[in-house]
Amino acid sequence: MRVLAIDTATENCSAALLIDGHLSARERLLERAHAEHVLAMADELLAEAGTSLRSLSAIAFGRGPGAFTGVRLAASVAQGLAFGAGLPVVPVSDLRALAQRALETGTGVTRVVVCMDARMREVYWGCFERGAGDLAALTGTEHVGKPAAVTLPAAWYGQARACAAGTPGQAALPVCGAGAGFAAYPALRAALGKTLGVVFETFLPRASEIARLAAPEAAAGRAVPAEQALPVYLRDEVTHGTTQSLP
Repeated sequence: MRVLAIDTATENCSAALLIDGHLSARERLLERAHAEHVLAMADELLAEAGTSLRSLSAIAFGRGPGAFTGVRLAASVAQGLAFGAGLPVVPVSDLRALAQRALETGTGVTRVVVCMDARMREVYWGCFERGAGDLAALTGTEHVGKPAAVTLPAAWYGQARACAAGTPGQAALPVCGAGAGFAAYPALRAALGKTLGVVFETFLPRASEIARLAAPEAAAGRAVPAEQALPVYLRDEVTHGTTQSLP
């Protein structure tokens, strides 16, 4: 499987190229000019690998949530590249990509609550578990809302209490936090209580994890046509009145 992935949903602009299990990547923290840099990163990765867009299996991108302009840019760039090379696309949740990054830290994490700063005193958030192939799997749905609204699945709380009480047969299932939402809203840690363990508050989404999550989707035939490279904002007030077409 040969996948080029890009992400511009946050200030972390990144691109990654996954070819038959070998991953190479570029990333840079930027305030602006993501379009120029992400295309340059992609070109550099392809040149280093001695390959071309047309030889790839799919284009993957961080479909959001994230900054409105950045999410829309990633979808537009992925769509343009895919149309030009005759390739399908694989949209990947930026929340899921962050969860995957936490799962790959080697800290024994099996469950992750991801909170990205959504500005406007809100967070984008979702809960993920280690699933098949050690890939992050969403539990429930993705949300946007006040930090006080962030909750863990009921089963996570119940099992945590059982573990604390030493109930026979209950294995420890650590829950970690990931994302800049924890840095922006410190009260999140207190609100989630003792169920929450280590927190990776500096983690931002990266194309590296997006590529790894996209590869099995493409291999299973779940990539979609280029015209379906659409952003996901989560905020109704941002998307209200917009169309699904991209420039």
